Amino acid sequence: MNAVYPSTITHVRTSPKRHTLHHRTYMWLIDPDAPPRLPFPLRPLARFDARDHFGGGERTIRAGLEKFLTARGVDLGDGSVLMLAHARVLGHVFNPLTVYWCRDAGGRPLCVVAEVHNTYGERHCYLLRPGPDGRDVVKKEFYVSPFFPVDGDYRMRLPEPGERLSLAVHLERDGARPFTATVRGERRDATPAVLLRSVLRHPWSTMALSLGIRVHGIWLYLRGLPVQPRPRHLPQEGVK
Repeated sequence: MNAVYPSTITHVRTSPKRHTLHHRTYMWLIDPDAPPRLPFPLRPLARFDARDHFGGGERTIRAGLEKFLTARGVDLGDGSVLMLAHARVLGHVFNPLTVYWCRDAGGRPLCVVAEVHNTYGERHCYLLRPGPDGRDVVKKEFYVSPFFPVDGDYRMRLPEPGERLSLAVHLERDGARPFTATVRGERRDATPAVLLRSVLRHPWSTMALSLGIRVHGIWLYLRGLPVQPRPRHLPQEGVK
């Protein structure tokens, strides 16, 4: 069930200036009810904590997800969940996007939750009801990039991963797509050897991702992109 996806995250910005970011990392696909059981020496390299998701105050990640869904009229019941995320590595975690694929007790797709974190320590969740192609459109409600205001729509394509991981999020504003983020990777069994190889190739991966996004933000600012005012963050019910 649990798997590791060596991945490439790509950000393509087309307006007001064109800029592309590529970042290589690895992500985990897990059952939050049965996270990976690693040998004791490897546990600091991959932890999944409830404090890092939703309101952060529930006992488990599953409980946080259920609280969020219940507040929106969705009963997960005895259904199953797959979660794609970065693990906490050496005490640090940063998850620009965590995705939860939820199925009912009969195995039928129920919904998808896209949990977005920004670099200001805030998070926001989008409830999706994608069609067979894994696509849905939601209104943007959360400040992420300092160079875009909180308006427009997200067109998300989030199919459940198999041997390959292929996600895409398009920001649509005024009939254009000024920003696109993609995540692409290939599945590997979540063995200790795979984890060690991933860690050696991408040391302290979550810190590297966080710093990389900040460095690119500074570069864009120095190129003259205006910073948009950040509105006061209003936490959602069930979300920090």
